Amino acid sequence: MRAKRGMRGGGRRGLGVLLALTLTLTASTARGAGAAPPTEPRPADVPSTPAIARTWPVGSRPLVLRAWEPPPTPYAGGHRGVDLAATPGTPVRAVAAGRVYFAGRVAGRGVVSVELSGTGAPPLRTTYEPVTAAVVKGAEVTAGEVVGTVEVGSGHCTTACVHWGLLRGDMYLDPLTLLPPWLLHRGPSRLLPVLGVPLPAQP
Repeated sequence: MRAKRGMRGGGRRGLGVLLALTLTLTASTARGAGAAPPTEPRPADVPSTPAIARTWPVGSRPLVLRAWEPPPTPYAGGHRGVDLAATPGTPVRAVAAGRVYFAGRVAGRGVVSVELSGTGAPPLRTTYEPVTAAVVKGAEVTAGEVVGTVEVGSGHCTTACVHWGLLRGDMYLDPLTLLPPWLLHRGPSRLLPVLGVPLPAQP
């Protein structure tokens, strides 16, 4: 009788293990069939518009004279934007599509600000200064469209530059997060050797 009870107990354990394996395999198959491929994590404040619809405000890969330096508190010192090297008269382009929020002068400097389409509420807003505006408030602009030209020195940089800012409401963000990695890449392209591939036959 004791041996029979042991066999029955072992049988129950075997059935339990088999059932657990079956459920695990079923769940794994379902996840594999319906799950989307993993994606890179995105900063919460970066808009979801296509990366191809982005561009630098000036040039193709301008020199960053000073990067974004977030202040420790809202009223503390810092650098609420990015300074890009740009000579006076250089066209300034909208980084992404949107609507002109402001185009005018602030403290003697020309400023253009664009609310970016499809970036939530409140929407992201880019600013460019010192810029002589080529657009008016309320105008719709596309990525890469000229919104003005760089003005002669504003005193913000030691050399000619355009100050590029990014805000959501009253919160300043890093403007470089708007650009995809391939636009941020610096340095020349290089050809790398392809190993293990035979050379084509000579004619």
